[in-house]
Formats: sequence, C-alpha cells, structure tokens
Amino acid sequence: MEKKLLSLFPEFGLIREAGLRDQTLACWMEALQLGGWQVEDLDLIPFTLLIPDCKVSFRTHVQAVTQTAIASANILARHYAPYYTLSMDLIVSGGLLHDIGKLLEYRRVEGKFVKSSNGKLLRHPFSGANLAAKHQLPDEIVHIIAVHAKEGDGGYRTPEAVIVHHADFMNFEPLKG
Repeated sequence: MEKKLLSLFPEFGLIREAGLRDQTLACWMEALQLGGWQVEDLDLIPFTLLIPDCKVSFRTHVQAVTQTAIASANILARHYAPYYTLSMDLIVSGGLLHDIGKLLEYRRVEGKFVKSSNGKLLRHPFSGANLAAKHQLPDEIVHIIAVHAKEGDGGYRTPEAVIVHHADFMNFEPLKG
C-alpha cells in the first residue's frame, strides 16, 4: 500500500526532511486503515460532501491544494523573503495532510459517500489534527490541519497555514458553482 501511495503522490518526495516525510506517510497509512479505505478509493472518494454529486476526487483535491500551496509559497518567498521565512517541508506536508481527517469523516454506504459516525461528531480538521499529533508530527503541521478550514477563522495562522488555507479555498470555491 505504501508504494502505491507514494506513486500516486510524488509530492511526498518534495519533503526534504526524511523524518517528516516518514511521519507524513505513516499518518496517511493509518488514516486509510482506520477509515477502511484502499489506495484505489482515493480516486473515487469525492473531496467534499458539500457539493452535490462532486466529481472531483479526494486525491485530485489533495494534490491540487499541495501544488497550489507550493507554487504560491515559491512566489511569496521571492517577494517577501525579508519579512518572513517559509518552510517548504511544512507547506508540502501540511498540503498533503490538510484533509487527512476526511478519511475518517467519510464512509461508503451502498455505493454512496456519507458522513461516518466519527464525521457526524468531528469535522476533519479535528480528526486530522488529532491523527497528526498521534504520529508526533510537528505542532506546525497539526496547526495547519486544525486551522485550514472555517474552524481556523478568526484565530492565528502561521504563514504556512495561511498559504495552505488559501490554496484549499482556491481549489474549493470555484467548484461550488
């Protein structure tokens, strides 16, 4: 399963720090296992249940958000380097993990994707942050996951969290129609 996941998400290879890459991958592996998913399901699971009959897959969304965050961070780093520094490892890991809780929030019933019992109680920023903390990912990654959605509005976001948050909404809002 690990090899399949790495082949579907070459972005794992962009995380330079081996320990962070391994923790990010381990978090993904456990989320798949806990949710009862196979790697192949990542192309079937809709990235959101908020858009009726959403055709964009979970994998497509995670990759698009991660790639958007990377591209944005590269541009911002060129223009704002004197004012703050960005960690590309945090941005890539945070992008890959921002929606990891959806693998716990969703389940498939008779071919339809619905909220799981976990998902009815905890939205994915909570379950995802909890899973990342369990895997001893840095607090900065747990923070990115926890504040990437509306739950983080009105609170502090690190520069990396701001980038992943906006990358996520750049990939969500145009699809709402």
